[in-house]
Amino acid sequence: MAKEIFAMNIEIYTEYTPNPDSLKFVANKVIAPNRSLDFKEVADAEEAPLAKALFDFPFVNGVFIANNFVTIKKVEGPEWIEIIPEIKAFLKEYITEEKAVLSPDFDKKRQEKAAAEMGADASELDLKITELLNTYVKPAIEMDGGNIVFKSFDKGVVTLGLQGACSGCPSSTQTLKQGIEGLLKRMVPEVESVVAENEE
Repeated sequence: MAKEIFAMNIEIYTEYTPNPDSLKFVANKVIAPNRSLDFKEVADAEEAPLAKALFDFPFVNGVFIANNFVTIKKVEGPEWIEIIPEIKAFLKEYITEEKAVLSPDFDKKRQEKAAAEMGADASELDLKITELLNTYVKPAIEMDGGNIVFKSFDKGVVTLGLQGACSGCPSSTQTLKQGIEGLLKRMVPEVESVVAENEE
């Protein structure tokens, strides 16, 4: 009985993002507290059962999970109006049944990967830039269904990875140049420019 009442309370609604190929599916329940998880392909989702299940849909081309929402990036062809009901029904059932979003080993494997990527030679500037991004940039970008991650700082150039709705978004260049680059230049004089990972 309790589960039936809980099931009635789960709601999923959609929010459009600046990227026409990405859509936010927002739940009235936190599914991944304090998380920003980007899965560009099914191979990335081995330790993330929810993302892996979403990749079973032929129209899903990317999954981003954070706090109480999932951003789906679709393939070219199908329209959102055709896809939305199917994804909403799937997410409602998945959350209602309290299925695992992540495997028990997810955090350990993610930390190992992050440590390997950041390297032991991360500089004070790397850490300062990462902190500024986490504090000032990420919360705003999450509202649009996306995320950014610090990749490197070399010879005045900050390289960022774009995730979720930000990946492939027509307005991402404007966000990088007018928003993030301006902020980092003011706060870290050593920064000369900001580029997306695939622009290098």
